[in-house]
Amino acid sequence: MSTKFKTVITTAGAAKLAAATMPGGKKINLNVMAVGDGGGKLPDPDAGQTQLVNEVWRHTLNKISQDNRYSNYIVAELVIPPEVGGFWMRELGLYDDEGTLIAVANMAESYKPELAEGSGRAQTCRMVIIVSSVESVALSIDSTMVMATQDYVDDRLAEHEKSRRHPDATLKEKGFTQLSNATDSESETLAATPKAVKAAYDLADAKYTAQDATTTRKGIVQLSSVTDSNDENQAATPKAVKIAMDNANKRLAKERNLADLTNIQQAPSVPPAWQQRYTQCRHHTRHCSCR
Repeated sequence: MSTKFKTVITTAGAAKLAAATMPGGKKINLNVMAVGDGGGKLPDPDAGQTQLVNEVWRHTLNKISQDNRYSNYIVAELVIPPEVGGFWMRELGLYDDEGTLIAVANMAESYKPELAEGSGRAQTCRMVIIVSSVESVALSIDSTMVMATQDYVDDRLAEHEKSRRHPDATLKEKGFTQLSNATDSESETLAATPKAVKAAYDLADAKYTAQDATTTRKGIVQLSSVTDSNDENQAATPKAVKIAMDNANKRLAKERNLADLTNIQQAPSVPPAWQQRYTQCRHHTRHCSCR
């Protein structure tokens, strides 16, 4: 039974691949894939082709890579977005960055609808070529032209979730961190567990020996701003001290003998009652019973 679908390296492509394996040879940069409708029928790929039978669309490769199982297999991938369509696909062409058709293939007939037809979808086309030396092909593409397929995104997310390729947490950035029960560590990259926090709290609580202050012992004391209390278990605040000082400064100093009066000339001129009685007494003595 003959093979119905196949991929063929073109004559021009074979020459370039051979030249690339020579010392000092230039690598082939595969970067574009084209699709065609084969002129209405399934074409038979030919090594002498320089173009597709009837090309309908082309674009930059979405991905090019080495096969996971076979090291000399190169897998090229093209993604046709949902908004592009309205044609049949029966042939594929793989081009390098110089516009040379390196490989040509036929494929199972498939109609690519466009959104206006009510059934838009993204479609992925893959071509596998076998080379004698994978070093002859540059396995890189323009990442700005890549469109991620749903399968690709799902696969990468699943891979990422299962991996440990996540940034570690720091004092400035969020990230993964390891838990620790240590209570004697100075690490700034580990996170303390509730067990470690409890151990530290219990240790501190056991060593807490502070007592209330008294007039004979140091300790914890409550502050107070009152100025009319006889309490000996509280400490006066600066506010209370200031109130007392302001009150004291307003009173006359006994030892200054009225020298601090600023309006002494307005002092009362009427002598006190005892002096009036003294001057009116005929005995003229302060000890007289007339007072």
